[in-house]
Amino acid sequence: MAMLFSPSHCLTFLSFTFFFFSSTASKGHPISSIITKELYDAIFLHKDDTACPAKNFYPYDSFVQASGCFPNSTASKGHPISSIITKELYDAIFLHKDDTACPAKNFYPYDSFVQASGCFPKFGAIGSLRTRKREIAAFLAQISHETTGGWPTAPDGPYAWGLCFKEEVTPQSNYCDSTNTEWPCYPGKSYKGRGPIQLSWNFNYGPAGKALGFDGLRNPEIVANNSVIAFKTALWFWMTEQKPKPSCHNVMVGRYVPTKADVAANRSAGFGLVTNIINGGLECGIAGDGRVNDRVGYFQRYAKLFNVDTGPNLDCENQKPY
Repeated sequence: MAMLFSPSHCLTFLSFTFFFFSSTASKGHPISSIITKELYDAIFLHKDDTACPAKNFYPYDSFVQASGCFPNSTASKGHPISSIITKELYDAIFLHKDDTACPAKNFYPYDSFVQASGCFPKFGAIGSLRTRKREIAAFLAQISHETTGGWPTAPDGPYAWGLCFKEEVTPQSNYCDSTNTEWPCYPGKSYKGRGPIQLSWNFNYGPAGKALGFDGLRNPEIVANNSVIAFKTALWFWMTEQKPKPSCHNVMVGRYVPTKADVAANRSAGFGLVTNIINGGLECGIAGDGRVNDRVGYFQRYAKLFNVDTGPNLDCENQKPY
């Protein structure tokens, strides 16, 4: 009988592998550009043999996904998200996310949020403690509106029902922009809203998947089937600048520098500008829009729970959309 490596030998190899690839990734190269699935399979020729107790346990996609959480060595110097939002606070914010009435029951656990946040070390880690808390409150408010199950007379109020949905229930289309040749739609796939931010359209699924290590065009359903990936897509959208839009992150931490076009459009820094970035084409420049008011209501409730003020410019009523 052939000798197998002991677990300790395997761990030594994996430690070296992650050290090497993490160092490379910190220079801006995604892990998948260095080790393709073909190379991975060539390295681990027999990992899925019947003789191996770990058969099918170490797929390539899991390696790529895990590697994405070690972008550089500076993350350990930041402020872990769990030091600002504890499980108790998370549960107090999302009072009803695991109610039987919510289709996303048990899909958004605290641990998945913390794990996903670890892949974005600047999230909730820039500026004063007040700034960091306000950014996290703003993010949670926006994803709460996107996934809300609340109504005006709901138990504990309309702003206690965030994270009730994990995907769009009655999509109006398959959200395929056929004119986008950079991120072409895959036949039979729907790019409807999924996850905390309700990631939509092929031109968002494609780059999100590329950045996070999954095939967003061929397997968009994973955003509604894997809670860590779901949170990662929301954080990716939050942290990523998509010109001419700034990132939501930069707006909330005071790093937004308005262009001449922004000034002319009255796009002032604040929670309202974040709403403009997310869905301004449908919600901004409208007096008393109910969707905007819902976002603001969530933010006001969460800011109180974090014991911070909301800051100015809560709505986008007087802003032109991008």
